[in-house]
Amino acid sequence: MNKRLKLGWFSFSCCEDSTIIFTELLNDHYLTWKKLIDFRSISVLQKKEDLTDLDVAFVEGAITSGGQSDRLKVIRENSKKLVAVGSCACVGMPSAQRNLFNTETNTEIEAILTRFKYLPKVQKLSEIVTVDDQVPGCPMNEKIFLTLVDKYLKEFKIIS
Repeated sequence: MNKRLKLGWFSFSCCEDSTIIFTELLNDHYLTWKKLIDFRSISVLQKKEDLTDLDVAFVEGAITSGGQSDRLKVIRENSKKLVAVGSCACVGMPSAQRNLFNTETNTEIEAILTRFKYLPKVQKLSEIVTVDDQVPGCPMNEKIFLTLVDKYLKEFKIIS
């Protein structure tokens, strides 16, 4: 088989609307993409996961816990390019709205934060790792996503 783009799709704390858009895009593009893309990790579609030497990792959602932060760092270490997908990944919001809570509200939710081992603040991806590109929107902007897929297919010499 010809060389294919090694791609992963990962989702953290968000409503996963970009994942839904991505799966809808697969309805239109899968027959073409399956020849060009090696889908290494997409938990909504398959159980298998292979983070080995990813070309591109698309990451949706904000980071709310130390475990998520550690996982994001592993994804970054194994990816040549990392793309923040959706508003939560790009700017933190709306997932990061608890960062704006007053003292009284923070006191009320303290037990929940402790129980689920949440970080004191919700973070956008670029606060933790280097982000190479962004697909803004909630849900993501489809045109920008498709442009980036095409960009990376060319950059990694899958297509000319």
